[in-house]
Amino acid sequence: MARPHSTRYTVAALLLLGVAVVILASLGQWQLRRGDERRAILAAIEAGRKQAPLPLTPATDPAEMTAWRSAQASGVWLPQFSVLLDNRNHDGKPGYWLATPLLLDADARRAVLVLRGWVPRVMGIQGQGPAQPPLPATPEGPQTVTGELSPRVPRLFEIWSLGGSEQSALPASLPVAGDALPQVQNLPLDAYAKSTGLTLLPTVLSQSAGNADDGLVRDWPQPSVDFQQNTSYAVQWFAFASIAAVAWLVVLGGAIRRMRRAQNAPGA
Repeated sequence: MARPHSTRYTVAALLLLGVAVVILASLGQWQLRRGDERRAILAAIEAGRKQAPLPLTPATDPAEMTAWRSAQASGVWLPQFSVLLDNRNHDGKPGYWLATPLLLDADARRAVLVLRGWVPRVMGIQGQGPAQPPLPATPEGPQTVTGELSPRVPRLFEIWSLGGSEQSALPASLPVAGDALPQVQNLPLDAYAKSTGLTLLPTVLSQSAGNADDGLVRDWPQPSVDFQQNTSYAVQWFAFASIAAVAWLVVLGGAIRRMRRAQNAPGA
């Protein structure tokens, strides 16, 4: 007859291996779902970039403003409403994205928010945090801007103070007094429209490189679409799950053999 402690060890091993099989198989399935998500993103990017460039006007149908589509807008810059988007790194360097609205219709105050480019962070006096970076002069008069559309400004996790208040809140009203631009983590279009009093198109235009020679970096980050990597990880997790399942069968088989030997032993 099997010893009690041997039985307990066997049961514990079977439970642990069973849990391992479930967890490892779940991780493999999660990687497959992530791969499907990346395939969908890649398909959306390819579909958007295959479309003809879209002229952005106050009358443009929002249904035409699909993500990743090339677009062109003509209007006048409103630099008094510019905002710096903090914690936007480029090549490992901290910096900001400069966001400025382009006025399309002065009477209706209809505008489109343009991400103009990246500027590096400049450290200020010790203890006072970063200073506002030097910004290029905003061109005056009618301008034509080309770029790529996105449904919103790409978001980052919010940063909160120890006291619970948001560190980079958008001012209730723009422009603000002084020359310094507001620095925010995220910029929802509805909140920005409320602060500026503008009527914004339901899209964001990321200005193309070479569209203006102003020193701003326009190498916009792209989403990861390497779904093959997810498939490779899924295969690894499923392989680990298979190894754990085989080990479970081996432990179970050993327990069954010991029970049979104990039953067939003389005097059993």
